[in-house]
Amino acid sequence: MADITIRKAEGTWTVRAGGAVLGESRNALELQEGAYPAVIYFPREDIAMAFLDATDHSSHCPHKGDASYFSIITKSQTLENAAWSYENPKEDVARIKGHIAFYPSDTVTVERV
Repeated sequence: MADITIRKAEGTWTVRAGGAVLGESRNALELQEGAYPAVIYFPREDIAMAFLDATDHSSHCPHKGDASYFSIITKSQTLENAAWSYENPKEDVARIKGHIAFYPSDTVTVERV
């Protein structure tokens, strides 16, 4: 089993894409997996789901389960598979169910405010 820890992310976190604020949460979770950078998972209710479009893409993590992906739709562009969630995560990481994470990039910013 990979060394995975999940804790409440301190403070308020936002995610933005293409100038639009997709979400802001004081209830985000921080998932740390081994030596990888920590990933912030936002509660789905704190995300403007109108910006997200579910895709057919999926991936499998032996520790977390099967991930579903979303593209982010902004006024100017579509960011393919830029967000993901585990709809039915494995028991050890069950806390991330109902949460969405985003790939930080030139166009997507995840930050504590």
